Amino acid sequence: MPSQTLPPAKPAQGRHDMSVILVTGSYDHEIRFWEAWSGICSRTIARSGETGQVNRLAISPDKRLLAAAIHKKVNIYEIASSSSTPIHTFDGHTSNITSVSFHSQGKWLVTGSEDGTIKIWDLRSTHLHRNYNNEAPVNDVCVHPNQGELISCDQAGRIKQWDLSENICTHELTPAGDVPIRSVTLASDGSCLVAGNNKGKCYVWKINEEATGLPRFQAVTKFQAHSKYLTRCLLSPDVKYLATCSADTTVKIWSVSPNFEFKLEKVLQGHQRWVWDCAFSADSAYLVTASSDHTARLWEMASGDTVRQYNGHHKGRFFLS
Repeated sequence: MPSQTLPPAKPAQGRHDMSVILVTGSYDHEIRFWEAWSGICSRTIARSGETGQVNRLAISPDKRLLAAAIHKKVNIYEIASSSSTPIHTFDGHTSNITSVSFHSQGKWLVTGSEDGTIKIWDLRSTHLHRNYNNEAPVNDVCVHPNQGELISCDQAGRIKQWDLSENICTHELTPAGDVPIRSVTLASDGSCLVAGNNKGKCYVWKINEEATGLPRFQAVTKFQAHSKYLTRCLLSPDVKYLATCSADTTVKIWSVSPNFEFKLEKVLQGHQRWVWDCAFSADSAYLVTASSDHTARLWEMASGDTVRQYNGHHKGRFFLS
């Protein structure tokens, strides 16, 4: 499970902030909270007796709530609580939920699913606020920094922009025909969009404001990131790096120039199986990755070294937040 990115930079005096928490989830049904720097598992939501694997995770902007996409539903947990009982559950999808993201003000939650719909849930009333029919299984959804648009990608090879005020799809991109688009990521300043597909290729668009008269999405480059299946692409908060995860067991770090040129800087090696997910620290100095080898790793961006490994899950795919 993707989303909020946790480890901060090392404090100047050389001591780590032990309060920073990393959250992981897996097909073993468990959700685990970790002290990022010590590697200690501080809390486990075991979900005993409850069915459904954990597909994705997201942490609210105020760090108060955790959203866990569990098969066809979303459980909302209080991070500060020790209870394993969710405070809310959103039901409505008819197939696996593949994406979950919070609105910047934490007022609503957006989910995408293999059932071909994108749903917006009101966290205050706990009701379904809006439903978009994408007409193909949704693989990823992210909220534009302007908070007024969503960007989704799907199994039919399409990338769509959804206008939240008009309640419609306003733009559609098909960069590689019907090759499924696996992951999308937006620059934190709204300047560019990167998408990765099942064949390991990345596509980049500059995002122009409507007032410029230029196309909303202006294709600037494409490149082969991996020779195998790409599972995740993610721009760093400072928009200086792109991380790509793959079935080839590696994570690649690409530098991003001001004119959107991408250059391979590092290949992070250490995972033994598919790498499914990643998340940057807020200062872009660290990256956390999760793999079906049942581990998560904390990498220092400057050196490319693993500085901490988290062990504990024992089944299948592995996601983080």
